[in-house]
Order: sequence, then C-alpha cells, then structure tokens
Amino acid sequence: MTSLPIKSHPLAPPPLTDLASLLTTNLKPHFRDVSASVVRCPDLRQPPFHLAASGLCGNEKIADIGGPPYLHPFPNFTKKYAFLDLTKLLEMSPGKGFMLGAGAGPFHVVGRNSELMPNFSYEGGAVMNLTKYAKVDEQGGCVCGPVPGNSADFALMANLFCCDGSPGDVLKIVARTRIGKENFTAAIQKILKAEYGERIVSLGGVFLIRKGRAKLHVMPDFSKEPLEQEKTEEWLKFYECEAPLVCLSTFHSHDPGLELRMEHTHCFSEHGDGGHYHFDTTPENVEYEAYFNTAKIIYRIDQPPVEG
Repeated sequence: MTSLPIKSHPLAPPPLTDLASLLTTNLKPHFRDVSASVVRCPDLRQPPFHLAASGLCGNEKIADIGGPPYLHPFPNFTKKYAFLDLTKLLEMSPGKGFMLGAGAGPFHVVGRNSELMPNFSYEGGAVMNLTKYAKVDEQGGCVCGPVPGNSADFALMANLFCCDGSPGDVLKIVARTRIGKENFTAAIQKILKAEYGERIVSLGGVFLIRKGRAKLHVMPDFSKEPLEQEKTEEWLKFYECEAPLVCLSTFHSHDPGLELRMEHTHCFSEHGDGGHYHFDTTPENVEYEAYFNTAKIIYRIDQPPVEG
C-alpha cells in the first residue's frame, strides 16, 4: 500500500462549543427533541458501543480510500487494503491508534462481497480488532458478525475516522422524534453547509439508534453482469432493522475537490442486524445518541480516476 497515490487537505474546524450551539438551534426543524453539548467522551469500549478504543481524541483525521467506482461496471479485484498498512500512510502514532467507519468487506477473506464496519485499534504492539461485516446469505437474509479469521483487511473502498483513541471532549447530540425529511447525518450536514459554506467541517464517530427501526442495505455478492451506477439501487438488498444499532460514521460539509464520499455510515448490533444506514423508518419514536469529533486533516488515498 505504500505506493498508493495520496493527497491530504488540512482543516481548521470550529470549536466543538460552536457546533453544539449551532446544532442545538438548527436541528429543531428536523427533530422534536434535540440537545447538543460538549462532554467528556464516555468509555466507548463498554456496552452499548462495543468499540475497540475508549475515546475519539488525539491526532484526529478522516481517510477516504478507494471508492464506489472500483465496483462499477465490474469489481476491481486488485483493490485490497489493510488497516495496519494504512496507519503509516496516515501518519498515525506508531504507539497507539483507532480506526472506525464504513467500507467494503475483504472479498478475498469472506469469499464474497460484503459490508464492513471497521472497528480497529492498536497500542504497544497489541491489536484489538472488533470489526464486523454483513453479508446476504443464501436465503436472501442478512448475516452480521465478526470478520472470518479476525482479518484486518478491507477492499474497494472505506471511509474512516482515525485518531489515537484517547479520552477527551467530544460533541454529544441527542435527537428524538424526527419531524424533518433528512436522515440524522444529512440533517447535520445541511446545517453545517449552510453555516460554513466552503469552510470544511468533517465529523466522525459513533451514534446509537437507541429506539425504533432503520432501513439498511447490504451489498449482495458481485454481479456477474456489468453493474451500471444507475442500477445500483436495484441491485442492493434492503432490510428494516431493529434498535439498538451502533452506527460508525464519517461525513463532510464540503468537498475541496477530492471527490470525497460525503457521508458513509455502517451499523452493527449485538442481535445480528447490520449494514449501510439509510434512514430511520419509525420517525415518531426514533432516538439517536451521537458522539462525534472534528477531523483536523483529510487524506484521500487511491482516488479512482475520473472518467471522461
């Protein structure tokens, strides 16, 4: 992976207190009950989060690796990546680090296409890999669980929030009863874009869907026929999944010209549901609880070539 093309874009995010104030006011048209505040991050290793590090602080950055063009019209099977190799490209601390987010599973390990919920940390030579994946089983159902062989690989694409995994202050958002049209992350993005314009605010972290149900998709196995971009929605398998769901997320308010995936969120659960987050399906009783931090730099790695 050391030979992969890489670009970086430094960020100057606003203080978390500014974001908390902005979202407390401007999320009210989207959710009936909203609060946003700056808090000490809870220990994310504990239930109900089940993450591989305790916090979201220290050397915070977001990495966008590969992308959906590596899936169309045929999958590019040369696109295999490894979390540990990424730590060097991202200039992460050699002694301690944490990655979470959304990506495509390692087909060379799983034996087929799948969704991935990266949840990986390392410290002092020890690795904690709590990554999960979701696949479509032979009966068309969704199966979510640990990656076979405890693999720390992924393929095709990923969007990762990376940090030291240390405790510290984070942005906490609680939102109940959706009354707007946008989903949770899109509502936040819309507010940030309206406030900051081309000043990029990039957030990553975890949110819980504590109550209600959500629409998720899981990619089926690779198509034998050419998969055109506009046909992707028909190809995906959709499921309505029960809370509680743990959702690993990255999103940006503006793209500085890196062809970023502007939002990517994957969910897992302790009851076997998982996949790519689209929307809650029970707006009247949904409850979100989020812990986010701002990235200080974006890394664009192995960006697909632009066609045309």
